Amino acid sequence: MELNRYIDHTLLSASATEADIIKLCNEALKYRFYSVCVNSSYVHLAKQALERSEVKVCTVVGFPLGAMSTEAKIFEAKNAIDQGATEIDMVINIGRLKSKNYLAVLKDISKVKKAIGFTTLKVILEISELSKNEIVKACEICIDAKADFVKTSTGFSKSGATLTAVKIMKKTVRDHLKIKASGGIRDTATALKYIEVGVSRIGASAGVEMMNDEISISAY
Repeated sequence: MELNRYIDHTLLSASATEADIIKLCNEALKYRFYSVCVNSSYVHLAKQALERSEVKVCTVVGFPLGAMSTEAKIFEAKNAIDQGATEIDMVINIGRLKSKNYLAVLKDISKVKKAIGFTTLKVILEISELSKNEIVKACEICIDAKADFVKTSTGFSKSGATLTAVKIMKKTVRDHLKIKASGGIRDTATALKYIEVGVSRIGASAGVEMMNDEISISAY
């Protein structure tokens, strides 16, 4: 198991500079992370930095609240793809879900997926805001909307991924969708626990620390 190939090396801070993004990309190249995940204004810069490499460019849409219009999400997603993004992480409309307006949630995700075609779509549930039943329902909607992944968190709410929530997500989506765990995963041991329960991708800003930790463990 190559941990590096599970990692979306992430920098979504509002104060991230161009130099920070270049550093992120250089780290991704060094450790061969699966992707970098950046805000959409930096997609083109990241694509240039990673040109002719296997590292993919992921960006976030409707981030971090998910409450903007579907049309805005579609525009942001399509524009990011035009700039070089190969994966889209969109935030679910949490308020609509909690209102039990499941049709609106389904349409929101479905329309974004239809607009981006074969580009990978990960739907961020923001599990810290949801009950167990709401997590299950959100996962079921994502299956119906033909998303590719369900993702735990933005990393900008009161808490991030939990093993309990991921187990609920896995039980619901089974093999229909993949799972991305993000938010608060900062060391190798924690990342491996998530992979053991069925996660296919880890979103983390601590990818370099994880790789150095993994190297230390291997050496020991």
